[in-house]
Amino acid sequence: MIGNGPFLAVGILFLIALVGIFTQKNLIKIAMAIAILGSSVNLFLVALGYRTGGTVPIHYLAGEGGPMVLPTPQAMTLTAIVIALATTALLLSLIMLIYRHYGTINVDEIRRLRG
Repeated sequence: MIGNGPFLAVGILFLIALVGIFTQKNLIKIAMAIAILGSSVNLFLVALGYRTGGTVPIHYLAGEGGPMVLPTPQAMTLTAIVIALATTALLLSLIMLIYRHYGTINVDEIRRLRG
């Protein structure tokens, strides 16, 4: 049994990400916090799919009558990793464009420069 360890880690990562999103003024740090938030969601999905004593979700390797680990959360996690990678790349490219346009990545200075 895995206990509550992964769920505790999910909660800690989620809180770190929320604090980073709402308190940081640097756009790079906000992007990092969003990436941490995605990692906490992925860990949550993997922890939900765990079964005590479960075998691999491939039928011919599982044997007879044993419980199998759920394959759906694993597939969803792989999909979420790919989507998070693309989202992070897009976010960082937008931050680069903001820096080229405004000359800063500080949120307060960008708001002040609105005209």
